[in-house]
Amino acid sequence: MEHVEKRMGWEIAREIEEAKPSIMERLKPDRKALMAALWGFAAFFAIFLISCWLAGNPFEGTGRLPSEIVKAKGWVGTNEWTIFWWVVVLAILLEFLDASAGMGYGAAMTPLLLVIGFDPLQVVPAVMIQQATAGIVGAFLHKEFGNVEWKLKPMTEPIKLWLIIAITGCITVGLSVTAVYAVFKVAKVWIKFYVVILLLLMGATMLVRSNKDRPYKPMKMLGFGALAAFNKGVGGGGYGPVVTVGGLLSGVPVKSMLAVTAISEGTVCVFSIIVWLALAVGGGITIDYLILPSMMLGSMVAAIAAPYAIRVFPEKMWKWVVPIYCCILGAYSFYKIAPALLQKLAG
Repeated sequence: MEHVEKRMGWEIAREIEEAKPSIMERLKPDRKALMAALWGFAAFFAIFLISCWLAGNPFEGTGRLPSEIVKAKGWVGTNEWTIFWWVVVLAILLEFLDASAGMGYGAAMTPLLLVIGFDPLQVVPAVMIQQATAGIVGAFLHKEFGNVEWKLKPMTEPIKLWLIIAITGCITVGLSVTAVYAVFKVAKVWIKFYVVILLLLMGATMLVRSNKDRPYKPMKMLGFGALAAFNKGVGGGGYGPVVTVGGLLSGVPVKSMLAVTAISEGTVCVFSIIVWLALAVGGGITIDYLILPSMMLGSMVAAIAAPYAIRVFPEKMWKWVVPIYCCILGAYSFYKIAPALLQKLAG
């Protein structure tokens, strides 16, 4: 009997590259890709409309927080809001980089908006909702654009990887927050320093080994998934880089790994949104969705364009793009924490 090799779930990306060997051939969309883009746009537009409703503070637990920008606009005590077009531009740029390299949106967008003058409770919940939407819609687009196959029967490897990462992540997030903040009470600057060093080490390792094919070892993702979730729980960043680069080091082809990262981070962010909503409904905090419409408007463009760019450009290019961007992100993060780190070392 002829042996039939098991289909893993990531062969489709290479089959498309073989069938359409030039970038221009892959750039031309077929009917399936166009329909997928329309469905993706419709999903983002629906969330955009919901975000516009939320920005008006429609229920208890929402309110206009007196951040620097709100004070400058004279909106304290009101439900007024607007589209911040410069936030839209930032969202387009950072979401495209995040969706095409598997990392960077939250790590870059959050500190930028905080420095500009927004309140953390205006930024963090909005980023979580944006990333949840981008991750789930992105997973659908990756499939339709031919970067990955999601199948339950028989279950493909990308589905298994997602389950490994998601289950490990949910457990580790809870443990990490409790251990670091409630038990050991580690200073935030050391947590951020640890995440930065980890990004630089993983990016450099991937660069050194970028031309080497690695045997597929899915159980490595138990460790990388736990490590990524630990970073998310204690520092708020460093999830995407660890999951993405960890997957590449575990032998997963880069296009499929970017799809797995999208759905995994989307899942974690959905879990985070539930926690935020529970806190808001319970009266523990007030959430302000002021900038959510601006973020979602930018995501309509970038979150659809990025998975298509992954389809168009060859896999060997992404083997360099991902670790280089990881190193740049690590260097930028180190630059941001350097003053606080030096102050801590000086006593």
